[in-house]
Amino acid sequence: MRRLTTLSRLAALSASAVLLAACSGTPTYNSSTYGYKIDQKKLDAQPVRTVVLAHVNLGTQSRNYLEKQAPRIDAQVAAYLKENGFKVLPQREFEQHWKTAVRAFGDPVDPTSGKVNMKTFAQIMHKVRDQMAKSNEIDAFIFTDLVEFDVSFSGGLKHLARWDGVTRAPTMQGPGDGVSMDFDWGMLAAVVSLQVTIYDKNLDPLFSSRGGIDATEAIDSRSSKGRFIRRRNILENDSNIMEGIQLAFYPFIAWEGWPGNP
Repeated sequence: MRRLTTLSRLAALSASAVLLAACSGTPTYNSSTYGYKIDQKKLDAQPVRTVVLAHVNLGTQSRNYLEKQAPRIDAQVAAYLKENGFKVLPQREFEQHWKTAVRAFGDPVDPTSGKVNMKTFAQIMHKVRDQMAKSNEIDAFIFTDLVEFDVSFSGGLKHLARWDGVTRAPTMQGPGDGVSMDFDWGMLAAVVSLQVTIYDKNLDPLFSSRGGIDATEAIDSRSSKGRFIRRRNILENDSNIMEGIQLAFYPFIAWEGWPGNP
């Protein structure tokens, strides 16, 4: 099989570009940044100080291999919120009240499709809110969904993918370290973003946005024709996770590294 530039060389070029951007002190503009929604007037009138992270998705359930990573990522989200002055209530309190409400109203998630019945979901959330308000002063509920979709690494000679504010190089999985000259860079590969949705204590929407994290598929070096396969280690890079968190919470939480339009 004829081989082209190794991925390690591509990664080095990508790393050099990131280093130069960091040295310049100005974030590199990324047109893929997500179009966040924020109710700034409501936030100014009723500042958010005490929050709780929901252990469930607001939208469709994440894949099983992503669900396994959710607690670790939620822990990093909680730490980020605390570093920025928020009080984060224990997630187990939300989970306990959620389970009680599910027994009363039924599970809102269809086990076959993974889709959520929003009417039942709303009934459960009102019950959870009322129960938590009895023992806590709570300002907001935060949902952190891991969403997966497809992108291509076809952009430019470096074959970088850009989505939801991040730029990532492809990774290789298997014994080799190069790709064939006829590799189809237009093929789609699965990637993951962190989707953040925040509701106030009245369950009115305050903020929503999304930040890219990493690809969940890598190039299979054992394939002569070239293909993407699921990575053995999913979302193991803490720096990529933190970048996704910072992107997903901007501008609810200010971040100097924001790569989108001011």
